[in-house]
Amino acid sequence: MLRSNANRDSGQDERERMQLDAKLTDERFQFGENWDDFLKGVTDEHIVASENSLCELLGVTELNQKTFLDIGSGSGLFSLSATRLGAEVVSFDYDPHSVDCAVKLKSKYFPHRTEWNIAQGSILDRDFVAGLGTFDVCYSWGVLHHTGALWQAIFNAQLAVKPGGTLVIAIYNDEGLISSLWAAVKRTYCRGGVRRILMTSIFYPAFFLAGLVSDAVRLKNPVARYTAHKRNHRGMSLVHDWKDWLGGYPYEVATPARVVAFLENLGFQLLKEIPPVYGFGNNQFVFRRLK
Repeated sequence: MLRSNANRDSGQDERERMQLDAKLTDERFQFGENWDDFLKGVTDEHIVASENSLCELLGVTELNQKTFLDIGSGSGLFSLSATRLGAEVVSFDYDPHSVDCAVKLKSKYFPHRTEWNIAQGSILDRDFVAGLGTFDVCYSWGVLHHTGALWQAIFNAQLAVKPGGTLVIAIYNDEGLISSLWAAVKRTYCRGGVRRILMTSIFYPAFFLAGLVSDAVRLKNPVARYTAHKRNHRGMSLVHDWKDWLGGYPYEVATPARVVAFLENLGFQLLKEIPPVYGFGNNQFVFRRLK
């Protein structure tokens, strides 16, 4: 595991993080278990779709001679993609199952590559982040809003960006009451037992029917929603995305204006902003550190 060399006294930050972890332990969604199941069905098509989405978001065709930090690496798919595109990669995740996912992908595709390092750690641990160094690209898609401390997570993430480097984040959009209702659903789901079964039995059919109606109205083939999902959604799997959405707790949201203002005050320039297809989805941001 990579360690920090920072000398700053972070005792208070560490205590607050440990208190937050203890508070959320019983309600935290097991992202790593979902990602591990997802990897069982990963194909070359998923990997190519992941690479294409990464290149499109960054506006590049390769990452040769670039350093890449995958914050909350999840399945490890984007760490793999960045490695295939030529980057020197560090990936880490809080969830040990997610760390294992990255290890599995590295063992399968790049077993001898020393330029891809994997660690377990928390983005809320400032000393841990400082110990990783700085990077040309810091990538954290749909992760920071699941920490239970969104703004601290964004602040710590930007610390790892080199001057002139790029920060890519995706944060759930603040839809007011709708977001509050989703938070209640997610928290109920994560409490497990009958409540999880109930939430699944309600929302999986609802997701399916909503997609079916949407496709019918737009005269689209409903089967394509499933077969083309990996191509159109970063190499992901539709059913695993449903589970990730339904169980994704802790859950925080932010307006685009607030995210942009927060990072501009820290010396970043917004290069790209992509709104969600659905209002409560992720706003995607690409920032450059100016100095």
